[in-house]
Amino acid sequence: MRAILAIDQGTTNSKAVLVSEKGEIVGRGSAPVGITYPKPGWVEQDPRRLYASVCEAIDACLKAAPDVIVEAVAISNQRESVTAWDAETGEALGPVVSWQCRRTAKDCERLIVEGHLDRVQALTGLPLDPMFPGSKFRWLLDRMPAGRSVRLGTVDSWLVHCLTGGRRHVCDASNAARSQLFDLQEQRWSKELGEIFGVDIALLPEVLDSSADFGRTQGLPGVPDGTPIMAAIGDSHAALFGHGAFKPGDGKVTFGTGSSIMTTLPRFIPPRNGVTTTVAWRLHGKPTFAFEGNILVCAASLPWMAGILGLSDVAALVELAASAEPGGPGFVPAFVGLGAPYWNSDARALFSQINFNTTRAQMARSVTDSIAFQVHDVIAAMRAQSGGELGALYVDGGPSQNRFLMQCVSNLIEHPVIQCEAPEASALGAAYLAGLSLGLWSDLHVIAELPRSSHIIDPEPVDRAVLLNTWSDALARSTSRETTANDE
Repeated sequence: MRAILAIDQGTTNSKAVLVSEKGEIVGRGSAPVGITYPKPGWVEQDPRRLYASVCEAIDACLKAAPDVIVEAVAISNQRESVTAWDAETGEALGPVVSWQCRRTAKDCERLIVEGHLDRVQALTGLPLDPMFPGSKFRWLLDRMPAGRSVRLGTVDSWLVHCLTGGRRHVCDASNAARSQLFDLQEQRWSKELGEIFGVDIALLPEVLDSSADFGRTQGLPGVPDGTPIMAAIGDSHAALFGHGAFKPGDGKVTFGTGSSIMTTLPRFIPPRNGVTTTVAWRLHGKPTFAFEGNILVCAASLPWMAGILGLSDVAALVELAASAEPGGPGFVPAFVGLGAPYWNSDARALFSQINFNTTRAQMARSVTDSIAFQVHDVIAAMRAQSGGELGALYVDGGPSQNRFLMQCVSNLIEHPVIQCEAPEASALGAAYLAGLSLGLWSDLHVIAELPRSSHIIDPEPVDRAVLLNTWSDALARSTSRETTANDE
């Protein structure tokens, strides 16, 4: 059997899946990445360990399906995380500065004070926030060893560099669109944005379509040298593509360490209301645009709370939460500030409205409910901006498999969610794009018709007004807190 090897490089794990010509997953593998927090608000990873985890995931995947012949490689990757390496030796020259990292918050504040916010948003569709790479690239450049020939890149470009033995310095348009250095309308790196952030755009990779020839493998264990890499795309974009959410208004929610909500647009619409506009994917030089809202902390709060309550794992936490009625205390998971639609770097995590009658189950429920509340706020902002109807809404990622969590989301947004049986939507989306390059699937209509197992969760009646009032109170407390010297 011939198949596409799809890499899904995420924040906590790297995954690899083999996708057949029928669009079926015939092999899986995964490996942990590792993440460190050297200072409050700082989040980073080792780029060498990141690539090693990809190799380990591929090895496990290939062993699970030893008779499969790899026809091509596809990449889906965590976005807004960036690194730097030596153009001549390939040596990593800095950490992977994570999308969660807030180390450049003051740099972004300075750029706002200097009056750059409106221009940056107009060109990139993104706010000036430390989540995005522009200021992180500058931070890396300020710490480069003297005399080195430097390359800068997002995670897809680092992986292509490693997979091709350093022969290619490229990325795709979806990852470029999240960099704050890419002009969405012109579809190219912007010299003006480079000057705003202090980044030489000549150090950045060549931007290709999401379905394109990214080079040939060299030295990848288990995969023959010369195997083509035929797709690369950011993981959230890949999930949208993998669901076949090609109609305007269709969307998806990816649940993971953080969360990404995306809805496909009929055309470019400038961002407002706290959501961003981005390139969903680019085919044949033509971009498809999407609204996106990025939640910084989603499922990452679950193991934290399980530990606080002395529970064995996240499953035990969710089971405890499900035993409590909604409407208890509020919880805001602003461990690294808040993303969409609030964009508040100074917000801090807190519980509100706790009293002597508050139970462990209610505390657990407040943490699980915070996932649904954040999704509600992003969807509300998108609805207000688009003026159109929300179409099919898919959910993916590990937490999406839990019926209780997804029912809470459906109830709050008052819209059905489509729970997909296979959680590897990002890997499938990357594989489908590679299949387009190879001619396995002729067009988007054929991909949309590929078999997918799913289950629709319809909303149930709840007292949304009471629940949202509790959430709004907690948000107000979280975002009104002033930063002190101890926070820096």
